[in-house]
Amino acid sequence: MTAHDIQFARLSDSPTERLAAHMSDPFVAAHMPLLTGAWTDAMTQDRVAAKDAHWATHGLGHWAFLDHGAYVGWGGFEREGEDWDFGLVLTRDAIGLGRTITKRALDAARQDPRIDSVTFLLPPTRRHTGALTRLGATQEADVTLHEERFLKFRRRLSSHIYR
Repeated sequence: MTAHDIQFARLSDSPTERLAAHMSDPFVAAHMPLLTGAWTDAMTQDRVAAKDAHWATHGLGHWAFLDHGAYVGWGGFEREGEDWDFGLVLTRDAIGLGRTITKRALDAARQDPRIDSVTFLLPPTRRHTGALTRLGATQEADVTLHEERFLKFRRRLSSHIYR
C-alpha cells in the first residue's frame, strides 16, 4: 500500500470541469439527496463562489482534497445556524481516505476558539456510520433540510479521543 500524501487546497484552484464531473458521478449523487439533476460547469462555478464567500465571511470553509497532487474530493466546514457542520464528498476511488481527511479537518477546527463541536449530516442511505462513532461522534435527533431527512451526529472537540 502506498502512503498517502493528503493536501488541503483552495477549492477554487481545482478545475471546474473536474469538480463538475465528480458531482455528476451517479455514485456521488446516490448519497446526496439535495443534488438533483445534472451538475453543470455554471453550477460548479456558483458553488465554488459561494464556498469562497463563506471563507471570506467566517474564516473557515471548504477545501479541495488532493492525494499526491491528484484531486480526490472536496469538503469542509459550513456554519449551519449555531453549528459548524463538516461535509465530505470523496471521489469513488478515494472512499478509504475519509477518516484521514476528517481527522485533519477536525484538528484544524480545534484551532478555532469559536468551534466547540462539529456536526455531520448524513443521508439515511449512509447506513454504515461506525467511522463517525470511532471518531468520537454521537448521534443526535434527525434533522430535515429542504424537505430531506438527515442523520445528525456531533463530535465535541474538547474530547481528543480517536479510536
